[in-house]
Amino acid sequence: MPDLLLELRSEEIPARMQRKAAGDLKKLLTDDLVEAGLTYEAAREYWTPRRLALDIRGLTARSKDISEEIKGPSTKAPEQAVQGFLRKAGLASIAEAHVHSDSKKGDFYVAHISRPGRPAEQIIAELVPGIIRNFPWPKSMRWGPASAKPGSLRWVRPLQSILCTFGPETEEPVVVDFEIDGIRSGNVTYGHRFHAPGAITVRRFDDYVAKLEAAKVVLDADRRKEIILADARNLAFASGLDLVEDEGLLEEVSGLVEWPVVLMGEFEQDFLAIPAEVIRLTIRANQKCFVTTRQISPLEGEMSPQATEGVASREAPASPVRDRESRQVVPTPSGLPAISPSRGEISQSPLSNRFILTANIEAKDGGKEIAHGNGKVVRARLSDALYFWKTDHGDLPDLDQLQASAQKFRLDLKKPLDQRMARLDHLNVTFHAKLGTQGERVERIARLAEELAPIVAQSISPLEGEMAGRPEGVASAGATRPDVSKQEEVGAPRETTPSVAFGDISPSRGEITALARRAAVLAKADLTTEVVGEFPELQGAMGRKYALLQGEHPSVAAAIEEHYKPQGPSDRVPTDPVSVAVALADKLDTLVGFWAIDEKPTGSKDPYALRRAALGVVRILVESGVRLPLQRQFLNALFGLTYNRGHRFSVVWRADDGGDFTTGVGSADDLISERAGSLSSEVPGVELPDHSAAEIIVDLLSFFHDRLKVYLRDQGARHDLIDAVLAAGSRPISPLEGEMSPKATEGGAVPPASQASVEEVRSTAPPSALPGISPSRGEIGQNDDLLQIVRRVEALGSFLDTEDGKNLLAGTKRAANIVAAEEKKKTTIADHVEPALFREDAEKTLFAAVNQAERQAGEAIQNDFSAAMLALSVLREPVDSFFEKVLVNDEDQAVRANRLALLARIRAATDRVADFSKIAG
Repeated sequence: MPDLLLELRSEEIPARMQRKAAGDLKKLLTDDLVEAGLTYEAAREYWTPRRLALDIRGLTARSKDISEEIKGPSTKAPEQAVQGFLRKAGLASIAEAHVHSDSKKGDFYVAHISRPGRPAEQIIAELVPGIIRNFPWPKSMRWGPASAKPGSLRWVRPLQSILCTFGPETEEPVVVDFEIDGIRSGNVTYGHRFHAPGAITVRRFDDYVAKLEAAKVVLDADRRKEIILADARNLAFASGLDLVEDEGLLEEVSGLVEWPVVLMGEFEQDFLAIPAEVIRLTIRANQKCFVTTRQISPLEGEMSPQATEGVASREAPASPVRDRESRQVVPTPSGLPAISPSRGEISQSPLSNRFILTANIEAKDGGKEIAHGNGKVVRARLSDALYFWKTDHGDLPDLDQLQASAQKFRLDLKKPLDQRMARLDHLNVTFHAKLGTQGERVERIARLAEELAPIVAQSISPLEGEMAGRPEGVASAGATRPDVSKQEEVGAPRETTPSVAFGDISPSRGEITALARRAAVLAKADLTTEVVGEFPELQGAMGRKYALLQGEHPSVAAAIEEHYKPQGPSDRVPTDPVSVAVALADKLDTLVGFWAIDEKPTGSKDPYALRRAALGVVRILVESGVRLPLQRQFLNALFGLTYNRGHRFSVVWRADDGGDFTTGVGSADDLISERAGSLSSEVPGVELPDHSAAEIIVDLLSFFHDRLKVYLRDQGARHDLIDAVLAAGSRPISPLEGEMSPKATEGGAVPPASQASVEEVRSTAPPSALPGISPSRGEIGQNDDLLQIVRRVEALGSFLDTEDGKNLLAGTKRAANIVAAEEKKKTTIADHVEPALFREDAEKTLFAAVNQAERQAGEAIQNDFSAAMLALSVLREPVDSFFEKVLVNDEDQAVRANRLALLARIRAATDRVADFSKIAG
């Protein structure tokens, strides 16, 4: 069968567009060919910087003849319907139609359409110009004299030639002739711009590939990638180096060259004082080159004879060396004093001063001048990077203006990173017009991280998170934990060297709160550094380096980088408890804030990456094993926006006289009190949707449930089990369940009756002010502990795989269906089961089993879902026996109502664990 070869040759296509453009060309043309009545066996797309090519094999030479009948309206139909039928069928008049009869419908019109097949060349010649004119480039241009005319051809870069041949292998292929804006198709292409610029005549695809190869063009992009990668590895190995592989860069470089020639350049050793990430990004972003590392032995790279890897030596200074006059940090070459970069402490080998570049030409001198020229540009770029790196270690010129911000965040203005955080707050850098500045956001995150830190610490084992060999939670003899509740005078002398007793303490339990706050305060500080300003991709990573250089605790430094994680489904989640607390605080503040201003994801649009943030929270909680009541944390985060000190939002309160007034809140409890209404903005010109805090929290939890379903389905969990567990947790629970304080009024703090009572609450409530509310009856509902939901789904799946589980599911569904049917018929069902009405032993046995199952499952469900399922398994035999021996619809109405109540008890008992009606099978 014939084959089709199509090539569209132009000026250089941007590398990022090539792969998608080739795929679009294949889809557009093959779809149109099939729609035109042609079929094909296989199709594959190719691309280089200067051409898109398509090879279609086994394309039919002619479309099939078409004979079809188009049924029309009744012969008595109005003229308008008849004219519509003629247009649809392509008939000139109704005389061309046939009349068919039907015994029921009467006479009606039918069009008999016969279309003869057409040659494939004719169809291709019609389709390709339209595809070229309407090609979906992200950006396109016009060129030449024709560009002044309306409707002139647009292409990503000037289109230069079109090659289009068609024919079988056994015959001479023909040129499919067409023209578009003066460019006529042919069988001629051109090779490498410099090595073989002459015209090349081709016949079919195999001939096309071979002649291009001879003309220094490698058509297959994947083969170009293989050539570049193999040559780069070999060249690095020959110099005693290892290539730092980068799939994204490899994809881009393969789209920049048609004939890849791999070379090696170098720069001065002095530039290795810059952090490796900065060097790599500078060379990658500006020169599209790969970096290399030195090949080292397993023991090489040790910088100090430490007994415990990852722990600074006792002799090492607590902070980087400073010049006393200039107070300039003098960074060590590695940027990490007194630590070992080996064996996983620093996972990568040290960078070398050589890099790999890919040229598009075989130079006569072997590429020496090309490598030298790239080296000159790299040196210039690295000189800028070195300047940024050194500048970030110096003092800011406006320190005297940063005192207020330093006091607010308890910053030490002797430290460079603290200075940057103070400047971030001082400059009032906007995070979002409705959500305030970055400084306000950092304050909210820090407060929320303090709340989360103890919860995270309790979720890990007693030994996890220890940073020194001493009792957990006990500071070393030389370190004292600061009173973080008091404002300290900026620059005042401290008894301990670290500002928050960061020496060799443990970040667990009691001390993790201080560390989490410190990490949250510094988490966004590197946004104002010169390096991050030049390379935004390094936010977090540079903050970690600067934190280590100024002597911060390793957990604080790690949290500054890891609080952005996970940034995608394949990214790892943070494991350090401080990092987990700050990462959760950052993401929850973002989600709650955007939910409060009604900037939620819609359809395919998610400009603030809120789905990714929610999925990040899900993964952190589940994969780190953290049990967290989400609705409580939503409330905490929302409180940060409404708290009286510089709050962004206020609450509309319902007064005793029926009116309302607006003010902030002094405790989180106020947000969910009975008198609390919708939120309002304190920013002039900014309006908020008419939603109360409770409505925002419920809606956001529903969004998290959706994200959790996506996550669990990706892990292979059954969707019906997820729905069953979520449905069970959404049922109301008793007034006594989940109570956090013995208050007379369930539902939280006593609602204020007037503005004066609100002011009283403000004066007495601490910033966190979170005790004293009830989590029952929807105020802080069930199913907001994502880890518990996951464990329930797992346990439910395991139980239903057993014989007891399958039989109990069947029996429970039967009971639920009977009760639901009778409820629908409004049959009387007793309010409670009366044992005196039992007539059969099976009823008594089932009643006793239900009581036992309810009691044991209720005791186990909060902590051991597997035990709760085991408790329900005792119902299996009594349920089976009941349906075998007992007639539910007894003639005695009281007995029937009692038996229905017993079945309702079965449904209620199992629903505490899962809604079995949602389970398939």
